[in-house]
Amino acid sequence: MDASYFLARLKRPLLYVMASSYIIAGITHFIIPEAFAQIVPPMLPYPLVLAYLSGVAEIALGVGLLSSRTRKLAAWGVIALLIVIFPANIYMAVSDVTVTGVFGWTLNPSPAAQWSRLPLQGVLILWAWWYTRSMPGK
Repeated sequence: MDASYFLARLKRPLLYVMASSYIIAGITHFIIPEAFAQIVPPMLPYPLVLAYLSGVAEIALGVGLLSSRTRKLAAWGVIALLIVIFPANIYMAVSDVTVTGVFGWTLNPSPAAQWSRLPLQGVLILWAWWYTRSMPGK
């Protein structure tokens, strides 16, 4: 069994993991919007509105990934979203952002965790790009 066969077999199950992850992440933007607003770089206006908009985008794109008719467009949308939100990850890493008020908790990820999010964005972009290509059997 070669690697391409193995990856082709994983492509559909990983699609459901990706789609559900974006849907769940988007929903959390509505459950704890203040947490997401805190990581919006200060040079951007209306952080709470941006938190809600990114939540809507994540939910819509996650749902779009589930349909073969919208999958490629949604995958490109995920790539665009990941690029657009990248400054928030940079801001968190360089400013050592502590998120407060999340269900009464304070979230203070280690610098290593904050910096590891940056290359993770590249992995997530490549994962989404995989779905801009045809699914096996299509």
